[in-house]
Amino acid sequence: MTNKINFLIIAMALGLQIANAQQKYTPDWESLDKRPVADWFEDAKFGIFIHWGPYSVPAWSPKGTYSEWYQHWMQGRTLFGNGSFKGDEVYQYHKKTYGPHFSYYNFGEMFKADQFDANEWASLFEEAGAKYIMLTSKHHDGFTLWPNKQANDRGFAWNSMDIGPKRDLVGELSKAVKNTTVKMGLYYSLYEWYHPWWQNDKKRFVEEHFIPQFKDLVQTYEPDAIWGDGDWDMKPEDWKTPELLAWLFNESKIKDKVVINDRWGDGVRFNHGGYYTAEYGAHEAYEKAWEECRGMGFSFGYNQNEDEQDYNTTRSLVLMLVDIVSKGGNLLLDIGPDARGNIPPIMQQRLKEMGAWLKVNGEAIYGTREWDESNVQWSDGDQSFEKTTHYLGGDYILKQTIDPGPGKAVKEVFFTSKGNNLYAIAPKFPKGKLVVKGVKPSKKTKVTLLGHDKELMYTAEGRNLVVEVPYLTYDELPCQHAWSFKITEIK
Repeated sequence: MTNKINFLIIAMALGLQIANAQQKYTPDWESLDKRPVADWFEDAKFGIFIHWGPYSVPAWSPKGTYSEWYQHWMQGRTLFGNGSFKGDEVYQYHKKTYGPHFSYYNFGEMFKADQFDANEWASLFEEAGAKYIMLTSKHHDGFTLWPNKQANDRGFAWNSMDIGPKRDLVGELSKAVKNTTVKMGLYYSLYEWYHPWWQNDKKRFVEEHFIPQFKDLVQTYEPDAIWGDGDWDMKPEDWKTPELLAWLFNESKIKDKVVINDRWGDGVRFNHGGYYTAEYGAHEAYEKAWEECRGMGFSFGYNQNEDEQDYNTTRSLVLMLVDIVSKGGNLLLDIGPDARGNIPPIMQQRLKEMGAWLKVNGEAIYGTREWDESNVQWSDGDQSFEKTTHYLGGDYILKQTIDPGPGKAVKEVFFTSKGNNLYAIAPKFPKGKLVVKGVKPSKKTKVTLLGHDKELMYTAEGRNLVVEVPYLTYDELPCQHAWSFKITEIK
């Protein structure tokens, strides 16, 4: 009988796979939105963004701004971000450093990537506990990190094989990452600021540049995920993205596995496509699979102008991850390598320390979902939070947990769930006891501290679960930054 049941389960699973493979999507959102986001993405919780290209050569913009926008800031003599700017700061820096007639396109040859080691990067990502990465295959400057003929249709070579590194950077990293447990994703910008066709003939840009270039990237490297961007200047109908996504889901080599985001034309974000993408936000929860992306500092690309104090601490990054995961989202944390292919030591340190925390607490993060009852337990006080800057700094989570303002409440416990098991994650290590509100244990309930090998005693007091927490020395603590209590078989 058992063998028959197992056979039926396998047959049903295969049937679902075949049904999904046979599903044909039409080029309209009603059809495209029916395609589910793969479970691996919602299980992953933590990914690494990588902004890397010719902008990594000057690697400069005022604090609170994106250095990967260097070309646009310089040529447009405009600037946007946290702070008050005249607008010509990058232009003045460029003129002083490189001269008034030095073209941005000269940075292509200076972008050498001569110290880039794909296997070292991949090993670091795995050690960090990341489950996927997202490499900028092409940012808004149009430079591709792979050999692509459309990249050169502006009249000169503008890809990593023909100039600069003289290497297929996407190919090297894809191969290395696919030899690990990490999923390989590729960021791709739909538009290019100063491509002559984009400026003068957008229809030609879409038909002769964007669409064939996108298909080349997909078919050559077969990524697990694609992160579209630079879509906001035209409607999806003008981008022809519904047709392109129908091709991606019906005909491409990755039709049955690829995960996409929601940036495929003006008005699409947070409405259509795959998972939703927030950026430097306060982490509002969404009903659909979603992801928050941000840099370790404020810039996505490496910014030599940022100092140590501009980088989020490991504690703030861990608490940020926990906050996002408790709301059902993923954290896509960005790193910006330098022009030679080195990941700055402070970024390596942060990643390794997050990996150490996840090694202990991963059970409370990976594969979890929002708890039906609540995602967080607040203390008494004012829970309101006001965003005062465009790009929300990482200190917001410290203010909400361990360093509140006068009269402000704090998030005492974050919750994640997996089946009938609840994980209560505390930003401060509890002194003597942990009161978890709204939890009713069953006769089978057990409570443990992840990384600590002893079962913990508890009592049920009304709708509260009061856990007796052992006094542990610094050396006895299983981790730093936040502590996860596993509560099994709750009612």
